[in-house]
Amino acid sequence: MKTVVAIYTGQGLAEPLKEVFQSLIPDCRLVTIVDDSLIYDVVQAGEVTPAVSQRLIQYYKNGVDIGADVIFNTCSSVGEVADRARDMIAVPIVKIDEDMAREAVSQYERIGVLATLPTTLEPTIRLIRKQAVLLGKEVAIVDGLAVGAYDALVSGKPQEHDRILLETAERVASEADVLVLAQGSMARMEEKLSKFGKPVLSSPRRGVMAIKKMLEKSQK
Repeated sequence: MKTVVAIYTGQGLAEPLKEVFQSLIPDCRLVTIVDDSLIYDVVQAGEVTPAVSQRLIQYYKNGVDIGADVIFNTCSSVGEVADRARDMIAVPIVKIDEDMAREAVSQYERIGVLATLPTTLEPTIRLIRKQAVLLGKEVAIVDGLAVGAYDALVSGKPQEHDRILLETAERVASEADVLVLAQGSMARMEEKLSKFGKPVLSSPRRGVMAIKKMLEKSQK
């Protein structure tokens, strides 16, 4: 049985992703590490601090000690830490949003990126630009920061969060060929966001599919 260690910086995505794993890779052992102080500190600082990076890298090392065949970085805000850690961790690290970004760049030229936090929006845009360079493509990126949506959500107002996000998406959809959801937790909005007539790409299922392909390749 293959072991996947998933590292979470918050509580909200662990259960939805567990269901995706059960659907796509039911025979893997899924180990979950959650430290919601990570995303709290990132949001408070407005960036990934050295202390956050250090703790996250330690969790990757813990994943190796647990016996991981793959480590799953589930938070786009800290994805660039995963990039740096790949050179120091013996186990492959899969980023939840990397295949989503690659798909967006390979198929579309005007990419709208929706996020409720600048600390997620900015690294996602950098990831898309990096994929564009790797694929030798030029893309235009439409900034879709849903200002106030995150505050509404943490204040216990999910309907307000959804309203702000939908209003932002409507604006972005008028300028973009595709809507990319920067946060995995936004996948629940995929159906509602599709009403604007543009494809909507979310990361959870694509991230788990990337792990599935990696595990299948390692068995050949």
